[in-house]
Amino acid sequence: MPGRRNGGASFERYVARRYLAGASGRGLVSFITIIAVGGVAVGVMALVVVIGVLNGLQTDLRERILSGGPHAIVLQLDNGFKMDEWGTVLDRVRADEDVVAAAPFVLTNVVLNAGDAYNATVVLRGIADDPAANQMTGLVDHLVLGAPPFTPTESGAPGVVVGRGLAEQLGLYIGKTVTAVSLENTPLTSLGFQPTMARFEVVGVFQTGLYQYDDELAIVGLPEAQRLLGLGAAVTGVEFDVRDPWESAVVAARIEEGLGFPYRIDDWQRLNGSLFSALKLEKLAMFVILTLIVLVASFNIVSTLIMIVSDKTREIGILRGMGVTAAAIGRVFRSMGLFIGIVGTVIGGLLGALLAWLLRTFEFIELPQNVYFIDRLPISLDPIDVSLILAGSVIISFIATIYPARKASDLTPVDAIRHE
Repeated sequence: MPGRRNGGASFERYVARRYLAGASGRGLVSFITIIAVGGVAVGVMALVVVIGVLNGLQTDLRERILSGGPHAIVLQLDNGFKMDEWGTVLDRVRADEDVVAAAPFVLTNVVLNAGDAYNATVVLRGIADDPAANQMTGLVDHLVLGAPPFTPTESGAPGVVVGRGLAEQLGLYIGKTVTAVSLENTPLTSLGFQPTMARFEVVGVFQTGLYQYDDELAIVGLPEAQRLLGLGAAVTGVEFDVRDPWESAVVAARIEEGLGFPYRIDDWQRLNGSLFSALKLEKLAMFVILTLIVLVASFNIVSTLIMIVSDKTREIGILRGMGVTAAAIGRVFRSMGLFIGIVGTVIGGLLGALLAWLLRTFEFIELPQNVYFIDRLPISLDPIDVSLILAGSVIISFIATIYPARKASDLTPVDAIRHE
């Protein structure tokens, strides 16, 4: 019995290969089979590459956000986002076993002028001169020119480190002096609001590759930011990093419960939640859209098999007359459809992996930073996503064989032989 089953399977595979070779038998597959295989391959390749790009975009954005900022920040809600007793908060944050770095910070918007008629509104960040603050900002790692803002200057003015995009925008260079103008904590007089101003000397330029940092951020020492904003000894809040960035929400909730009202803690996932939600939605939408390409390719499989059924009707009738069962005829056509689907899936997967490797290695596609937040097209192939794509393509291909296989197996020997 096993031998007969194996022999029957070999016969069915032989017939499937012969039918796929076409009437002339001059090649492994006929032209219509090549078209069907190519359709599946193109759909799978597009899915692999696009999903890889979206995965890479999420991963790259996450890494850049984490490398240029803290994992979480503590704010005080009832004092105009100004924290006076920040020392107590800092001690409580540092006491948590999962916190690896914590420091006070100042964050505000100022107008920056480089001595000409052009001004730019930037985010001014004041950080403490200690290793923890440097770790959370990633300042040392991202410096491309100069030194941190605590470096002594020739002019005697406090130092400022600016993003590369901002430096190009304002024509800044090491040693250039700039004026920062702030309207925060300014009293209203008979002449209106009187802004406070401070001069800084550019001592460094950093580049993270993230538009919102490189084009909009300037970093100064914490005391200089406090003086500019008239905060006295107060700060905007306390920032901290945890051992595992993915556990930042859990750690933040634990510390927030310990601090109680009026303190609130926002972790990096909450602060960038809308961005990552949009990326997830885009990934889902692209997956659905590109899956339609594979579905369209499956119609090529249906049409190919139906054409073969029509072309081989007499031969099918002869095979039925020789004792080949209807189930065996159905298996022949299912084997043909699976062959097309598997070959197309494998080719598409290999082409997708090759294209992904080329995109990741040579980075020949550049992105406008002000639109996509990053300056290059990242790509990351997730084995789970790729496996789902390959398995889904084969399953769709198999489903496409059901109707043609049934149509072939339903042919009666007499009617099939009489077919013209």
